[in-house]
Amino acid sequence: QVQLVESGGGLVQSGGSLRLSCAASGMILSGYTMGWYRQAPGKLRELVARITSGGSTNYVDSVRGRFTISRDNAKNTVYLQMNSLKAEDTGVYYCDARSVQGGYWGQGTQGSVSS
Repeated sequence: QVQLVESGGGLVQSGGSLRLSCAASGMILSGYTMGWYRQAPGKLRELVARITSGGSTNYVDSVRGRFTISRDNAKNTVYLQMNSLKAEDTGVYYCDARSVQGGYWGQGTQGSVSS
């Protein structure tokens, strides 16, 4: 079966960094558009960053210039490097894989930023 497993979350101070990883099994992620979403308590889940199979990236305005999404197809893993973190970045971060045939979600990893 397909699994997406996020890791790398934790607690950091404002201005710090985290690197999230999303490791895929049961699928070859090179054929998917990969995304990172986040959800804070009481808020809707929002798309933070996306990377296509061709390597094109998109970011929500609030993280552009601070976050970098990347993929390592050989490791079947996608990453989200988060720098200059703010308290507003706090939330559960989810990995997502999308193709024309369907999509998958990971279980999420908690990222917390203290002000």
